[in-house]
Amino acid sequence: MNTSFTPSTTEPPNPLPDITFEQLSPRLREAAARTAWTQLMPVQARTIPYLLAGRNIMVQARTGSGKTGAFLLPMLERLDPARPHCQALILVPTRELARQVGQEAERLCGEAKLRSVAIYGGVSYGAQMDVLKGGAHIVVGTPGRVLDHLLKRTLSFKHLRMLIFDEADRMLSMGFYPDMKHIQRHLPEGTINTSMFSATFPAYVMRTACEFMRAPEFISLSRDHVHVTDTEHIFYAIPGMDKDRTLVRLIEIENPAASLIFCNTKARVHYVSVVLQRYGYDADELSADLSQAERERVLERVRRGTLRFLVATNVAARGLDIPELSHVFQYETPEDTEGYIHRAGRTGRAGAAGVAISLVNSAEKFALQRIAKHYGIDLQERPLPTDAEVEAVVAERVTALLEARLRGRDKLQTERSQRFAPLARSLIENEDELPILTMLLDDYYQQMLHAPLPQPSESPAPTPQSQPKPGRDLWRRKPRRR
Repeated sequence: MNTSFTPSTTEPPNPLPDITFEQLSPRLREAAARTAWTQLMPVQARTIPYLLAGRNIMVQARTGSGKTGAFLLPMLERLDPARPHCQALILVPTRELARQVGQEAERLCGEAKLRSVAIYGGVSYGAQMDVLKGGAHIVVGTPGRVLDHLLKRTLSFKHLRMLIFDEADRMLSMGFYPDMKHIQRHLPEGTINTSMFSATFPAYVMRTACEFMRAPEFISLSRDHVHVTDTEHIFYAIPGMDKDRTLVRLIEIENPAASLIFCNTKARVHYVSVVLQRYGYDADELSADLSQAERERVLERVRRGTLRFLVATNVAARGLDIPELSHVFQYETPEDTEGYIHRAGRTGRAGAAGVAISLVNSAEKFALQRIAKHYGIDLQERPLPTDAEVEAVVAERVTALLEARLRGRDKLQTERSQRFAPLARSLIENEDELPILTMLLDDYYQQMLHAPLPQPSESPAPTPQSQPKPGRDLWRRKPRRR
């Protein structure tokens, strides 16, 4: 397989023209009308022809761009309501998104007698099993719960035709890669029409596409042209002296595999690194105050890719070769305009996507906007994540980790753990004992923060149109160990 990455690719081979609302088949127009659509959104007009044609595509599109309709509408033409089997699987990173996509599938496809079900963790299996037994055609779910149903034999992919990875970058940041690979073993032999939707395509997402898709074609709707080299420039306005807590919240939301955090002074570098370490993150610092031995120790971890968060000044970070750096955080606005380009340029290298996030107070906001105007940077301001949003993301992540750990227990371990069932019920029912449960969950989550995120195999990122080796089917079921 040719796995070299070509960022200059601008169009899929044999590109298909966009489709208009009027050009949709009567069945698709009727479905769209049920949701009060009168025209197609750009991502729908661009990608629906490819999905109707059964072509495998990687689509770069922001959240809220209409991508759910883009992959659901073609299912009305591609799936057979007379066959009561799972024919389409949509993998999503969170329970909330599973519910949203499931509801949209019901609105768009329900009248066509295509049954859909959303399956996710944190709720009982009973209702989900009932719908699956009734013959759901479209399954929307988080990887962990989908895998649970596969292992319980309440879900089968024998008749699967379409596979969608929605918000693939977030799915990997949640740590779902091992579950995704396990699901792959349950897929039928032969070719499955596979599509991947993601807001960004950093190198590890590109590698995932190589492992899960046959000859994918890349389509971007993030800009007016199609490309894969794309660094997002984002800033958050921070009230008062709340930068340290905001940085922690953003790290909880983004969960980068590796990132560089820039400060302007050695004292601030030390402060930020201590804050992250105290919070439980695998963080270290790089400044001129370090001894040569300490500097070499940190640099060795950087070179091996085993350090998740490096806090540094501009001078200390110059000359560092940090591969596949997905995020750069600017804790303080650089003192010169060139400094911003130097910092932001550490991510989004080698044709991959990256994110440059700046934390600014009121004075720094104007300085950052001047830098953006000077260089013509598309700088986006985003609202600060709320406590509720952070709690929801952390809850999703720890649930996925615990469910994965539970699946790994053998029969004897499961039997042994039953001796604690009465105690667990007692703790749940007694409000005064809630701190014990929250402590246990927090300790487990903090331990997992030190573990590197499971990532796709370390192979070069694929060219979207690269072909597999002759005779190789990426979806062929792998032999099980006996």
